[in-house]
Amino acid sequence: MEGGYHLSGDVEISGAKNAAVAIIPATVLAKGVCVIENIPNISDVSALFHILQELGATVRMLDKRTAEIDTTNLNDPVVPYELTRTMRASYYFLGSLLGRCRRASVSMPGGCQFGVRPINLHIMGFEAMGATVSIDGGMINAQADQMTGASIYFDQVSVGATVNIMLAAVRARGMTVIENAAREPHIVDLANFLNSMGADVRGAGTDVIKIYGVDMLHGTTYSIIPDQIEAGTYLAAAATAGGDVTIRGIIPKHLESITAKLELAGAQLTEGDDWIRLYRDPAVPLHSVNVKTMPHPGFPTDMQPQITAMLTQANGTSIITEGVWDNRFRYVDELVRMGAKIQVDGKVAVVVGPSHLKGAPVKATDLRGGAAAVIAALAADGITEIEEIGHIERGYDNFVGKLTALGARIERRTYPDEDAMPKAL
Repeated sequence: MEGGYHLSGDVEISGAKNAAVAIIPATVLAKGVCVIENIPNISDVSALFHILQELGATVRMLDKRTAEIDTTNLNDPVVPYELTRTMRASYYFLGSLLGRCRRASVSMPGGCQFGVRPINLHIMGFEAMGATVSIDGGMINAQADQMTGASIYFDQVSVGATVNIMLAAVRARGMTVIENAAREPHIVDLANFLNSMGADVRGAGTDVIKIYGVDMLHGTTYSIIPDQIEAGTYLAAAATAGGDVTIRGIIPKHLESITAKLELAGAQLTEGDDWIRLYRDPAVPLHSVNVKTMPHPGFPTDMQPQITAMLTQANGTSIITEGVWDNRFRYVDELVRMGAKIQVDGKVAVVVGPSHLKGAPVKATDLRGGAAAVIAALAADGITEIEEIGHIERGYDNFVGKLTALGARIERRTYPDEDAMPKAL
């Protein structure tokens, strides 16, 4: 891609990746047909559909954004490694298969690697509900004669563990209470989806979730919420490149922690019921800001790389503190190759700007790190080549097409020796 071009126009935001990857495994819990609308066209979703088909479900696309999933004849609660190696969310089949079949075998998850991804909280929750869990040969095996409601306290906030325990609990006997639960919008979306199937989940969006187990769940039709991280990425891109961009089909409240930092950095924002417009005069420099990622409603860790890339173009020194993952600054080396002035010490990055970025060959180290490389390339002189874009396509629907429509000079090229990854739908 070629940098130096301002962005302008409208961009329609797709369904939330983080909601989709929880809701799709949750369809296992209903012996019937679920119609899921507003599905993002990303490779993580495609991989989950392949897993469902391997388990015996039928998946049919009704249109580009709507899938019909029939899990009536699901027959094999085993998810092998070759279907999980590219994504973390495959472990949500542990909770949904336990909830339906009372047993599950799922390979240890893949996906972006920013340090250890412990599943001890998941296992602790399953065991509290009566399951026996073991890890053998890289497979997580769980089984229970009867899942029973329990009081479960997480000593650290975990989106993954919150999702998995919700899935396991909706058909358990009695009430399950999750304390110190994650509060992200996609947790609320999952709860709403489960309730639309006949579950009784209360308190999602707070730090205490109560799940009253039911005997059966039925099929449903449900539309996934818009992706606030995708929306935030385009806002950060527009702030970096300069211009006038409106993101549409969103829930502005979900972006409050992101838009607050963008305004502090000097971007001008206005919003309506389902849109946000960002304007930045390219002649007026950005201001440095400090950012610390935290669980929702704090600044999301999934926006940390993108905001860091933006702040390479801000006047002054910005301090970025990662409060969720241990090793989420691997992408910084790629930005430094382009001329960024960033020093990393553990979970803190110091960004000195503005940096004069120059196009260079770089790689997408992970999903959001890849987006950061694209944002940096928008501000760089010359041509930037970004490799390993399969990471980006795990979570961004038509990223190249949407950026092109905004005026970016970007194209996707495929080479014969490119590593095979699950393709988007």
